[in-house]
Amino acid sequence: MTSVPYVDYVVLNAKRKLKRDEFPGNLPFTIDLDFKFRSPVTFFVGENGTGKSTLLEAMAVLARLPISGGGLNEVDSKFAFAEESVLAKSLNLAFIKQPKDRFFFRAETQAYFASLLAQRGDEPGFAGDPFGRYGGRSLHEMSHGEAFLSIMQNRFDRGLYFLDEPESALSPQRQLTLLALIYHLVHDKECQFFIATHSPILLTFPDADIISFDEERLQRVELDDTSHYQVTKGILDNPEMYWKHLTDSPDSG
Repeated sequence: MTSVPYVDYVVLNAKRKLKRDEFPGNLPFTIDLDFKFRSPVTFFVGENGTGKSTLLEAMAVLARLPISGGGLNEVDSKFAFAEESVLAKSLNLAFIKQPKDRFFFRAETQAYFASLLAQRGDEPGFAGDPFGRYGGRSLHEMSHGEAFLSIMQNRFDRGLYFLDEPESALSPQRQLTLLALIYHLVHDKECQFFIATHSPILLTFPDADIISFDEERLQRVELDDTSHYQVTKGILDNPEMYWKHLTDSPDSG
């Protein structure tokens, strides 16, 4: 695995302390956050509500990207929501060097992003073709999964990329396509990825850092130790046992 090209570490800003009884200061990992990255592909994993997307969002904002998602062209657009990242104000993101390009892929706002592109035909700098960097046609003309892949296959080149649950519209086969894309971008184009995910398929990426949010402190874990892998493997290996547990225990979910 190649070395980390852009983002070296993230650390709490001692001069801008979070309020421990309010979000996001009540997230356990924020108590003494000081984490150094060692792989160009880093996965954030953990249960819902543990703060994966909150940290990813804050890091994207510190990389001068819009909180709604997108690239530098979308910084002032506020096309999905206008909230600020409270956590970003209390963190420092250390760069080895600045990337030539950067993009925040946020699954929950891609429909808004597609609509924004459709409105840009007359804007200066787009030469009447707002879809040129995204596959050449409206993202609304594609299926949800096709649009996701079209953005990543056409927009990503050489730079820093934050992906929040990119698997949410992708079939297992398309997730493999995404893995192959990330592999070639990392090895051929000097890219760095931070990915919040629930997909055990994506977590198989060779030599990636898998960071768990399930404990008070962020911890590096192996694929086999993640609940994503264990639950998926368990139910596929023995669905009868899982279904007996699910139907015998109404509150188990």
